Amino acid sequence: MKTSRRAVLALAAAAIAAGPAFAQADFPNKPIKIIVPYPAGGLSDFQVRAISEPLGKLLGQPVIVDNRPGASAGIGTQATAAAPPDGYTLVFVNNGFVITPLINKQAGYDPVKDFAPVSIVSTSPMVLVVNAAVPANDVRGFIDYAKALPGGVEYGSAGTASFGHMATAMFSQATGLNMTHVPYKGEAPMSLALRTGEVKALITTPSPSIMGAVKEGKLKLLAVASKKPAPLLPGVKQISDTVPGFSAEVWFGLFAPKGTPPEIIAKLNGALAKVLAMPDIKEKYAGVGALAESNSPAAYAKMVRDESARWAELIQKTGIRAE
Repeated sequence: MKTSRRAVLALAAAAIAAGPAFAQADFPNKPIKIIVPYPAGGLSDFQVRAISEPLGKLLGQPVIVDNRPGASAGIGTQATAAAPPDGYTLVFVNNGFVITPLINKQAGYDPVKDFAPVSIVSTSPMVLVVNAAVPANDVRGFIDYAKALPGGVEYGSAGTASFGHMATAMFSQATGLNMTHVPYKGEAPMSLALRTGEVKALITTPSPSIMGAVKEGKLKLLAVASKKPAPLLPGVKQISDTVPGFSAEVWFGLFAPKGTPPEIIAKLNGALAKVLAMPDIKEKYAGVGALAESNSPAAYAKMVRDESARWAELIQKTGIRAE
């Protein structure tokens, strides 16, 4: 029996329409690549490599880590935005993903318009630390000390427009303190400047070097900048106890190109949540001062929008710009 031309066309149209659905149901059927827009060996690289193997096992395909540093993470981030929206290319980023386009109009991407959030992967609350000679043992004492100094107080950061710079500028705005920013080229010279008294304070990540100096009595840990008590810093008071509403947390997470089907995003999100709940992953992350956790794509999207608005307001008030 001959098939009519109309029937053939109908069958062809149905096959084409069903194609994406079959592709989504079959996802993944080849290796998944996670682009890390930072050099190998850093904190971002460590976190991705820790989850890549168990994530690959759950998804049934290898997860490949692809380091593409350069242009303040712009090279790897832009490459992901330009990749096919099929779930096979993801990017692992931190807060700089949101902040960079606000301070550098040449960033080449929009964090809201060009990407589909998959999930947060970890958070690490910033901490307020001061030189051991500073006569303050809590946030209120530091504020009173800083206000009493005729010329204000110097604070350090790992560089202009770094997250530490942004967080401390926000603290200065919230408290009305006269604080002078002294940028350094990275964490090592920044923490040395604090230990020697060249600067008096930092709001920074609780890195092993910073927390080691606290244990040695060379620095004082005054408070943590988390929204709620920090599990990795039990007993440490929050800045928000004294400065209501203040928080500054480093986060890391995964994004896919905009247009990636929701079904694929959901599958990636579900697998990632299972990996991040594994005790050995939580232990590995805790070893570098990070709390392994996940959230929904919708919650992550809202977080990115909220942070973008928050930091845009601070940049407008302070005039912070990239070097």
